[in-house]
Amino acid sequence: MKLAIVRQRYNPYGGAERFVERALAALGEKDLAPTLITRSWPDAPDGREVRLCNPFFLGRLWRDWGFARCVQRMVKSGGFDLVQSHERIPGCALYRAGDGVHATWLAQRALIQGPLARLATRLHPWHRYTLGAEARMFRHPALVAVICNSAMVKEDIARRFGLSADKLHVIHNGVDLEYFHPGLRKLHRSRIRAELGISDATPLILFVGSGFERKGLPQLLAALPQMRRQDAHLAVVGRDKRERAMRARSARLGLADRVHFLGGRQDVRPYYGAADAFALPTLYDPFPNAALEALACGLPVATSTSCGAAELIESGSNGFVCAAQDTAMLAAHLDALAGSAAGMRDAARAAAEGCALPDMVSRLTGLYAGILG
Repeated sequence: MKLAIVRQRYNPYGGAERFVERALAALGEKDLAPTLITRSWPDAPDGREVRLCNPFFLGRLWRDWGFARCVQRMVKSGGFDLVQSHERIPGCALYRAGDGVHATWLAQRALIQGPLARLATRLHPWHRYTLGAEARMFRHPALVAVICNSAMVKEDIARRFGLSADKLHVIHNGVDLEYFHPGLRKLHRSRIRAELGISDATPLILFVGSGFERKGLPQLLAALPQMRRQDAHLAVVGRDKRERAMRARSARLGLADRVHFLGGRQDVRPYYGAADAFALPTLYDPFPNAALEALACGLPVATSTSCGAAELIESGSNGFVCAAQDTAMLAAHLDALAGSAAGMRDAARAAAEGCALPDMVSRLTGLYAGILG
């Protein structure tokens, strides 16, 4: 089977890119030999076919429009049995909604924006283009199936665009359970904590994500001073243009000595090993790989009702879930994790074991076979 996977941009710290890399490698082991259609993928392994669609652009609206047109021409020319797009491009048979629904993200973002910011978002040309492309894609007659990485996304797409249930398939992200595992605690805990200057007994909460506003870092910073455990530390792994502003906010809250901004890391495993718990109170996230990786490493997770990974959380057993903006409840959850994280490790790992990478690949290949008859 000639399968093409479409993803425009490569970000070494991005969850979607990690999914694509894992899927390409695992599908290759199934002798599918998928082709990647992209602008640039600098770390593609030797032997993998990569087709470039990289037309000239100025600005992200032109960038996305030009890439979509290029992919549409490539798909129309034939050569592939099935095209799985990870971008909002009308005309592809299969779409993986890894970025969720843009209209829903804007609605969630509006909850924390002022009136002028909301107006600017509504009038922004790129957002208007993306909303239009999204609607055209979901209503295009060529669309055969949508891969939803959470039930939250499936229900959202059905409600907003009226797609029938037989077109919407929930396939959670897969995690490599041998790469992310509780043994990382023994390997890395002492060293990383020594680098951060904190003791073994100090509660360490981990946040992993680029795009601090969407991932909920402002709410997490607001929750820390409300905790009873004023000795708890937070490690922030991720790259964001607003990092300086987040550092300043942390200082204003009196957290400068307890919040560690570590920047983007291609290998986050040492920090999973060093932490006691994981927090991602995201405003909107379809199914973050970081939360799944944390569970696989035995870390209980505190997340939000607007996060697809909440489907894996059993409150009080392997983590907690609350509304993204409820910082008082988030603080209470963080206190609970600081006191009982050790007793939740097995349940956290068990939740991730239901999302093993081979299971994801099996569901994907089953879907492909069903589409192709």
